[in-house]
Amino acid sequence: MESPVKKKRTGGKGGRPKAPIKRDRHLTVMCNIVEKKMIQGNAKRARTNVSVYLRQLGLNGRVTVKTLPREVLQFTSILNHMAANLNQIAKKRNKGEDLNTLDRALLNQEVRGLQTLVKEVKTYLV
Repeated sequence: MESPVKKKRTGGKGGRPKAPIKRDRHLTVMCNIVEKKMIQGNAKRARTNVSVYLRQLGLNGRVTVKTLPREVLQFTSILNHMAANLNQIAKKRNKGEDLNTLDRALLNQEVRGLQTLVKEVKTYLV
């Protein structure tokens, strides 16, 4: 049996984009265990990691917190999950395979989920 011909990939590799300025230098900060725990706690409260926390504090004298509301993060999570399920179904259909009963039920469930999500977004924005 012959192996399938692989299509040449066009475009980028995907994934996280490269940073314009790479941070590749280390800076060591000496502290005792209590200071370390306090710094880690402060970074956690600022919803960032210790490296970003200390860099912002050292460069700006203060830490700015960039966060999205919990509801927005939940919507994003739900949409990502739905997108993955729909992508699997689309992949099957693009191969010419018919949807089985389970796939059809999953598709209907995703449609209902999207309808519910749209209502929640409208409620949140009003």
